[in-house]
Amino acid sequence: MDRRPARTGADPETNGHESGSALFDGYLEPDRPNPDAFDEMFNADGSVRAPYRQLHDAIAPTAAADLSARSEALDRAYMDQGITFSLSGKERPFPLDIVPRVISASEWSRLQRGIVQRVKALEAFLADVYNDAQIVRDGVLPRRLITSCEHFKRSAHLLNPPNGVRIHVAGIDLVRDQEGTFRVLEDNLRNPSGVSYVMENRRTMARVFPDLFTRQRVRQVGDYSTHLLHALRAAAAPNVADPNVVVLTPGVYNSAYFEHSLLARQMGVELVEGRDLFCRDNVVYMRTTEGEQRVDVVYRRIDDDFLDPLQFKPTSVLGVAGIMNAARAGNVVIANAVGNGVGDDKLVYTYVPQMIKYYLDERPIIPNVTTLRCWLDGEREEVLDSLDQLVIKPVEGSGGYGILFGPNASPKELQKQRKAIRDDPRGWIAQPVVQLSTVPTKVDDRLVPRHVDLRPFAVNDGEDVFVLPGGLTRVALPKGSLVVNSSQGGGSKDTWVLAASRAPEAERELGERGIASKAPDSRPAAEQGRELTLDQQQQQQQQGRDA
Repeated sequence: MDRRPARTGADPETNGHESGSALFDGYLEPDRPNPDAFDEMFNADGSVRAPYRQLHDAIAPTAAADLSARSEALDRAYMDQGITFSLSGKERPFPLDIVPRVISASEWSRLQRGIVQRVKALEAFLADVYNDAQIVRDGVLPRRLITSCEHFKRSAHLLNPPNGVRIHVAGIDLVRDQEGTFRVLEDNLRNPSGVSYVMENRRTMARVFPDLFTRQRVRQVGDYSTHLLHALRAAAAPNVADPNVVVLTPGVYNSAYFEHSLLARQMGVELVEGRDLFCRDNVVYMRTTEGEQRVDVVYRRIDDDFLDPLQFKPTSVLGVAGIMNAARAGNVVIANAVGNGVGDDKLVYTYVPQMIKYYLDERPIIPNVTTLRCWLDGEREEVLDSLDQLVIKPVEGSGGYGILFGPNASPKELQKQRKAIRDDPRGWIAQPVVQLSTVPTKVDDRLVPRHVDLRPFAVNDGEDVFVLPGGLTRVALPKGSLVVNSSQGGGSKDTWVLAASRAPEAERELGERGIASKAPDSRPAAEQGRELTLDQQQQQQQQGRDA
């Protein structure tokens, strides 16, 4: 049976639109990898889903040569701006696919409410566990779940920020299952990266495909830095009239350095390294050509272990000695807060629905992916009995590393995994294989289905939680792959959230607030020496969660 997305009958959701383009030939062939996955552009009968109708109609008549030319223009634009990442030791442009992902206004409204709900519950959880741990006293969570977490920092106990915000920036990873339901895959509450790609993807797409933006109203993403700066300034102590904010980066050898410098420029604040700051009398100062300047808020992009050599790794040359004491004295705010990692631990993640009920007395708006916890005896035995049907993930893993896909594993790999689970039950979770949704993606001269996830970014200023419309869509470029991380060969897509029929004032760009919102077109390339010094090695080692 011909399952190509062409010559299909009318459908109520599509208003009778059909897809008929050589670019899409064979798109819905039954023998494609993971044919049961939910496709976001096409219904199973090949008709175009309503949110994608105008985009499809714009792309369908495009000649393959023109599509390739524009795709090459995207790559050149990224190379010219220095927006690259390192894969197998080679610098290359971060792959931006030419077909954007589209989310309807109504669907985004629900996702936004779900993300805000989740951030509020996790904020309450972090405030609780670093104070009285009432959720543990009430028996909702076991105490050993917290104390056995590698990222639970006892040095953060009773360290309460002035406005109560610990999660200034959150990245909530979402996936869409076979039924088309969005689910939370994991939470990122430490140093979530990737928002620079969201902004640069939009800027580059608008330059290469200006005609696409004239066909429908897409919500803006360029005001992110304005919301971030507002949240960071709001985090300062109440007696500080004009807070001095800095962005603390590990340095140019860190894979996310482009993002650090971009955000600093757009916010109009200083980008500093640890050697630019020092503490005296529990106050943080910045060295400048005009003398010492007091620092009130540090938006750090350095992991906890490297932040303060007096409290954590004594060999770290990236952090600021004494910054934790300054924070405890109320003289500086660290964003995101130290110890947030206990909130995005993959095992703690399985208890977030209980947190939402406990702290907010609500039901989760966005469900979790079904997860089995190997540290519970009954669930561990279920995992061991069905190992060849599950995805096994290390609790402390990131970047797509250490994951075992049971259906693709050899008997030797399965046996090795069984031993690892028995040796360290706390270190593993298991999930069913989720056939991530697919979106048309350019491969050679055709558009083919490739799997995607979504990382929306939320910014908390203590009064409201702002969710950037869309977020980072990551796409698995290898055929059949379900791993979207850039470290595993993945790329990204521009994410379009369609505006409602009448967009509120808050959706407009906020550049007029006097904050620079346009980044320079290029950045200096990092100098690559033959050998890396200790601080350069540390910059590469502490990458945070891979974008």
